Amino acid sequence: MRQQLYFSPTLRDIPQGADIPSHQLMLRAGLLRQTASGIYSYLPLGRKVLRKVEQIIREEMDKAGGQEMLMPAIQPAELWEESGRFDDYGPELMRLNDRNDRKFALGPTHEEVITDLVRDEINSYKKLPMNLYQIQTKYRDERRPRFGVLRSREFIMKDAYSFDSDQESLSNSYDSMYEAYTNIFKRCGLDFRAVQADAGAIGGKGGTHEFMVLSDVGEDTIAYSDGSDYAANLEIAALPDIYEKSEPPKNQIELLDTPGMKTIEELTNGLEEYNENLLKSVLFVVDENPVLIICRGDHDINEIKVGNAFDSENVRLADDDYITRILGTEAGFIGPVDISEDVTVMADYAVKSVASGICGANQPNKHFKNVHPDRDLQIERYGDFRFVQEGDAAPDGIGTIQFAKGIEVGHVFKLGTKYSEAMGAVYLDENGRSNPIMMGCYGIGVSRTLAAIIEQHHDENGLVWPKSVAPFDLHLLVLNPKQEDQLNLSETLYESLKQAGYDVLYDDRKERAGVKFKDADLFGLPVRIACGKKAPEGIVEVKARQNGEMEEVHVDNLSTYLSSLFNER
Repeated sequence: MRQQLYFSPTLRDIPQGADIPSHQLMLRAGLLRQTASGIYSYLPLGRKVLRKVEQIIREEMDKAGGQEMLMPAIQPAELWEESGRFDDYGPELMRLNDRNDRKFALGPTHEEVITDLVRDEINSYKKLPMNLYQIQTKYRDERRPRFGVLRSREFIMKDAYSFDSDQESLSNSYDSMYEAYTNIFKRCGLDFRAVQADAGAIGGKGGTHEFMVLSDVGEDTIAYSDGSDYAANLEIAALPDIYEKSEPPKNQIELLDTPGMKTIEELTNGLEEYNENLLKSVLFVVDENPVLIICRGDHDINEIKVGNAFDSENVRLADDDYITRILGTEAGFIGPVDISEDVTVMADYAVKSVASGICGANQPNKHFKNVHPDRDLQIERYGDFRFVQEGDAAPDGIGTIQFAKGIEVGHVFKLGTKYSEAMGAVYLDENGRSNPIMMGCYGIGVSRTLAAIIEQHHDENGLVWPKSVAPFDLHLLVLNPKQEDQLNLSETLYESLKQAGYDVLYDDRKERAGVKFKDADLFGLPVRIACGKKAPEGIVEVKARQNGEMEEVHVDNLSTYLSSLFNER
């Protein structure tokens, strides 16, 4: 492609509102332009990279037995109402009505559409297992789009759906997708972790993993072991039961005056007490029943773990009126001593280690001291109810927990029968019995993956594309088109390199050499070939963008030299 005619407008300055490297470089290098907040047009350079990523995805999905199809972006609302998600999904779901006032949604995902399709076409175990996927534009009405295509309102996604007859077959499909995703992100040149995760709005029970690209700009926190392969999203990172029960104190429980001391910080300062000796009590409503969870003052209770402990998605913090009605006090003075039998009391593992604690007394401005969990509290059971912290023991017993930021680029779910039961997608087994189809869901943010690649592959001068996804293989520059020797050599090389199978961007513009070098670094193609003053001698300058190494190479040796750079045989 001749750059003189190529639609690749570049910017010298960092655009206003572009806060992270990927957003800045995608705008500066002319990969995209903003059409509206959170909505972008991909220019030819950006589209070429997307196609490279999509091709890697297609190859690995097809190898894993996936079949590509395409579903509509506009989805009938009745399908979402049938699954129960039309109202539950939230304001991120873009809703619209047609001229006949029929309700529709712009799809952020396609579980409902694919389930509707399959329930009409797959009715026998003989047609299972099956895996269907698509690469398509999705929509999500983000309240505050930011970070370019990392959090946008329109995005490109690969979503796949597996259909199986039983749990074992579903696990095989899940493992196959897990392996395919691992291959995809490795081929894209990404440093990533597959982390245990929560299913969120997609739902389903069983396995779920997020594929997280390590990056300081990531919005998610990964908890990982520094001694093993364990990694999990901070929301669900597990903790082992390593705490020994303490001996009760000699002193009996005693009431304290604690005026205005509602928070752990206020109690720590006011009583000059270590916060690990404080007992934090939080009242939840789980399936409309009161549940009191206790943790140490230096820890924070994890609402997702509370819901998982009760196998419930209907979990919320109790409001002030509910606290007053159930416990007769106000937030800040809640405690587990002499509590009503109607309240289920559970405690985090670490509470066992508290020998002489302080907790709320269920009276305004009052706390108890000398509290011992076994002696003074009616705890139904201990469990893992808190967020992990750096330095905690890893749940597999190997190493300690460390934190890292990550960008989610992929997510795999075992949906089970969540959608098939709600929407009547069943099959007949060998005995003619009707059973709900076991489903899995597997998504990759294609446009997100593009941004994540840039976050990990750039320097102060611009993009540094991995060879597997680079929009072009080579950047050929004629430094002075007015010099006939330079122009003739570059034209000859342009044709011969294309015939050799290289995808070449040929900078034939009538620009200064310095401008061309800057744009070449900004574009970040794997190899730059410059035809300059030594063109009469048949010598060109070859630069590898990855490490910056430059070499003068005679054109007779160029093919061999390029083969070594691209690791060709």
